[in-house]
Parts: sequence; C-alpha cells; structure tokens
Amino acid sequence: MNRRHALKALAGLALCPVCAHAADAAHWSYEGDTGPAKWGDLDAADKVCGIGTQQSPIDIENPTKARLPDPKLSWSRTADTIINNGHTIQLNFADGSSTLKLGDTTYKLVQMHFHRPSEHQIGGKNFPMEAHFVHRAESGRLAVIGVLMTTGHPNPVFAQIVSTMPPQEGPAVKADPRIDPNVLLPARRSYYRYEGSLTTPPCSEVVEWLLLTNPISVAEADVAKFAKLYPMNARPVQKLERRFVLQSA
Repeated sequence: MNRRHALKALAGLALCPVCAHAADAAHWSYEGDTGPAKWGDLDAADKVCGIGTQQSPIDIENPTKARLPDPKLSWSRTADTIINNGHTIQLNFADGSSTLKLGDTTYKLVQMHFHRPSEHQIGGKNFPMEAHFVHRAESGRLAVIGVLMTTGHPNPVFAQIVSTMPPQEGPAVKADPRIDPNVLLPARRSYYRYEGSLTTPPCSEVVEWLLLTNPISVAEADVAKFAKLYPMNARPVQKLERRFVLQSA
C-alpha cells in the first residue's frame, strides 16, 4: 500500500481524538513521554506524526490573498451527543444533519471539539482557545473549520457547553438541545486555507483546513471552566514545509 492510500485508510479512524485510537492502541497525551514529540514512535499507525510533510497546526504568517470559494454551511441547530473523551470535550452530530459545501464537494459535519490554547498561531501568537468543526466527504477527505476564541463578551452556546460538559472521561451522553453550533461562528466568514493533517494521532494528512480569520468572543470565566478539565491540550505548531497558505477576500 503506497503512502497516499495508507493515509486514506487512516482517514476512517481520523474523525475525532476518541475515534483515532481504539482501546488497545498506544496511549498518547500532550506532555512527557507520550507527548507530541513522541507521537510518531508510539504506534506504527502514528508514524506520519513524526515524518509527515503536511502536518497541522501551523503558524500563519504572510498568507497569499486569493479568490476562494465561499463555504456554504447548512448546519443543524442542535448537537446529538457530548463526550469527555480524555483528550477534549467533543460534540457529535447526527449523520447527514449538517453539511459544508466547498466548491463542488459536499462534506458532512461529524463532530466539533476544543483545544486550549489555540493550536494555530497568527504571527506567532496563540489565542486562548480554538474550536474545530470536523467534516467528512464521501471520498474520506476531511474539511475542518477552525474558529479562534478570544476572551471578552460571553458566548451563550459555549457557556452552555462548559456548564453541561461531563467532568470525567466516559461514554457520550445526550447533548443539551440549546447547543446550537451556528452561534459558535463569527459573523464574517473570511478564512485561511491550506492542506494539512489531523492535529492528534494518527496525524493523517487528509485535511483541508479552513481557519476563520475572525475570532469569536467567549467569557474568560467559561475558558477557566474548560481549563479545569484541560489546562493544555494543544499540539505545537508544525513546519510549513513547501505549502502555501491562502487567504480569502
């Protein structure tokens, strides 16, 4: 199996941190001997984490402005379930209930989750948090919308998430019906776009990244609530290598 086909095979496991490894797979974390610098050595399925050339996240500097397609979002106003998977807080969505159309390709929203601090950097600077909305196409390719989060005015949906998130790792439970993912998006949808990877093992390089240029504001107290569970769950930025980062108008 060549590298391209191997990465596509990994994509089936790549939908979320909890899906990425089954119970019998190697343990990984964000620090120490099982931290990001060691991910590529923990399991044969994770080698791309160490040798890949299109890894994420990245530090975005001097992007190239380009005419990019307008992402067409059609999302449900509710999430299906919420889970504390031991790496983050994640919300799952009913199959086919929410979609992203990018050019001629339609992706289904599978799940969203959070990182603290932000995984992507802008000009060398992190944001307090970052949300990732993971979409999958029929081909197995993924499109992830990244939303940077700063502190200030509260966001009612993020407040609802942190007030109902499971405090301990365990199975998914029904999500509060008031959690509307649309409220976690900024009004302006301009974005940076580049070819990248999952930011957790197996680090599969099958991701079309759309990082929104405008952050959303959430309450500092709500970030603090998330931080009680996950004070740091962000992969360090990776080398850009020969890639270009495009910026929409």
